[in-house]
Amino acid sequence: MLADEPTANLDSRAAGELVQLMRRLNQERGVTFLFSSHDPRVIDHADRVVQLEDGRVVADSRKGQG
Repeated sequence: MLADEPTANLDSRAAGELVQLMRRLNQERGVTFLFSSHDPRVIDHADRVVQLEDGRVVADSRKGQG
């Protein structure tokens, strides 16, 4: 599933519920999410984070690799 700033217009409660739903769908049903976000609530739950700057990859990390 592709999501652009999925929590941008949500209050903190709804954003948390959405993040948990995405995590559950990933774990239980194998749904892969690709999203762009500046929200640490989303980024902190990602297994992999690719950071772009000026259209170039400047960082690519997986959970547990720092």
